[in-house]
Amino acid sequence: MKDGVHPNYIDTVVRCGCGNTFSTRSTVPEIKVDICNVCHPYFTGKLKFVDTAGRIEKFKTKFAGAGYASLKKKKASTPAAS
Repeated sequence: MKDGVHPNYIDTVVRCGCGNTFSTRSTVPEIKVDICNVCHPYFTGKLKFVDTAGRIEKFKTKFAGAGYASLKKKKASTPAAS
């Protein structure tokens, strides 16, 4: 490998939102994640909705009454040429 081309590869601590921590190697000293293997629904078997900023409710309220909005719009009629 050439000198000065590759970043430093160091031991890294990964911290999850559930409180779990583990170490790995990366180019940054610390990584913060929302979901890890301890709290992920695939590994735990429990259903858990991750909604950090109210995105699900925001989406539901935005598109709740929309339905087929594109079909309800009437196209502007062009005047017929005489």
